Amino acid sequence: MIGSLQGRLAAKHAPHVVVECAGVGYEVETPMSTFLELPEIGADIFLNTHMLVREDAQILYGFSTAEERALFRMLLKVNRVGAKVALAVLSSLSPGDFRRCIDYEDTKTLAKVPGVGPTTAKRLVMEMNGKVDNIGVPSLPGTKIEVGSSPRSEAFDALVALGYKPAEVNRLLEKLDLDDKSAEDIIRQALKQVAA
Repeated sequence: MIGSLQGRLAAKHAPHVVVECAGVGYEVETPMSTFLELPEIGADIFLNTHMLVREDAQILYGFSTAEERALFRMLLKVNRVGAKVALAVLSSLSPGDFRRCIDYEDTKTLAKVPGVGPTTAKRLVMEMNGKVDNIGVPSLPGTKIEVGSSPRSEAFDALVALGYKPAEVNRLLEKLDLDDKSAEDIIRQALKQVAA
């Protein structure tokens, strides 16, 4: 198994990145919390990783903190929660916020995460209760991302990749002030709007 990657950030297109290590480019899928912290292309990068092996694919997931990876692994053990939903949880809530949702049995906030819904939110609270006590809040240096297309379209693609429906993303973006905003800022505003 691949436990971590350290190398050069060769490419990034939400939510995927390519990390080049000793001449090999590893394609890694990340939650938006990690993607939004990435440095510029060409910079050195370190990611905690989890490798998922299925019959039809081998997928590498990358996280900026050990807490995020630990939470991702815990979520995969919850009945009917797969990698896509686990990434959506990490993209919408910090590990600390997720822990608070479990501690306060806040199913309403959890149900707003794409792919979760009320039934899965209740299951998360029930199965994760007492298991997330050591999960902390990751540090967020807040580095900017570089966008190849327009910030709005990059944010749109990233939100759709998280599981939001295109019509829902359009409605969400229409409510936001997008003037002179980076894709990172638009995604942050959109996720805050959803969680509000």
